[in-house]
Amino acid sequence: MRSMWKGAVSFGLVMIPVKLYTATEQKDIAFRQVHREDGGRIRFRRFCTVDDQEVPYEDIAKGYELPDGDIVVLTEEDMAELPLPTTRNIEVVQFCPADQLDPILFNKAYYVEPEAAGARAYSLLRDALEESGKIAIAQVALRQRESLAILRVRDGVIVLETLLWPDEIRTPDFAFLDDDIDVRPQELRMAESLIDSMTVDFDPDEYHDSYREAVQEVVAAKTEGRQVLQVEAPQADTAGTSSLADALRASLAAAKGGRLGAVPDRDEATDEPQEAPAARGRGAGGQRSAAAQGAAKTTKSPAGRTAATRSGAAKSDSAGASAKSSAAKTAAAKPKATPGTKTAAKGKVTKDDETTARPRRRAG
Repeated sequence: MRSMWKGAVSFGLVMIPVKLYTATEQKDIAFRQVHREDGGRIRFRRFCTVDDQEVPYEDIAKGYELPDGDIVVLTEEDMAELPLPTTRNIEVVQFCPADQLDPILFNKAYYVEPEAAGARAYSLLRDALEESGKIAIAQVALRQRESLAILRVRDGVIVLETLLWPDEIRTPDFAFLDDDIDVRPQELRMAESLIDSMTVDFDPDEYHDSYREAVQEVVAAKTEGRQVLQVEAPQADTAGTSSLADALRASLAAAKGGRLGAVPDRDEATDEPQEAPAARGRGAGGQRSAAAQGAAKTTKSPAGRTAATRSGAAKSDSAGASAKSSAAKTAAAKPKATPGTKTAAKGKVTKDDETTARPRRRAG
């Protein structure tokens, strides 16, 4: 266990350094509110009713509402100045018989562990409480709130039990309390006999939470039958935000787009874009878009200059291709043209010699 408070027990002139540990825990089934369709968690956000804006936790303060609806805001400085004399002290104010305490006052229990220096005084107080059959009434401040408490012994350990203040106990106000209800003597004797027949020593281990066990069985059955939802991790809201890494990635993509292809020359006879030799080796991906051409011309980065250099090299290759085209035109003007040569007008290949013409284009 982990201690949640450190201080001292004081009664008279005796001081016992101790630590407090939570003695109980709730083992109820914890359910979460989720979306029925996909199992996503339902969020609850804090919104201000005045400006309808979400309020971060650090901007939330304590407010005391007056009868007329006005609010008095209390800051952390205001709360720190409040008097709490028992902040680090369990102050014993009196002792009394245990049967004088109404169990309705019980609030929360804590185990009290002594520090090494106070173990002997702790044992003395524990044994004295057991021998006398009494409990100690004390005051203690836990979580910035002063409470009434008792010290009693359980299984060789002193237990601090915080109590409710008397004005926190509601007064029962029911109509049947004013009615004159007649209870017959024989009925009372029969009820007493029934109570005697059902009277046994109380053993809390004989009882268990059957509802919690039933819910756990349902969950286990659904888990074995794979009736579960694979909940996707929520995506971070990055709308309207940018980072240096995003800018670098965009610049790199633009630079790569400028290097992929060169500006194609146009055929003099048809005014159609002519495929550059370098682009023919790349396929469809080798053609560079107009946007990429503009990016290569306007950029001042080293990557842009590199793209422009490569574009110039591609144009040189295209010029060489134009020279070869002129030679092909001269050959086409001769009376005896061999099958498979290009026509002077369109530069097309006949169907009969298509197989022969394709290797010649690649070789050129």
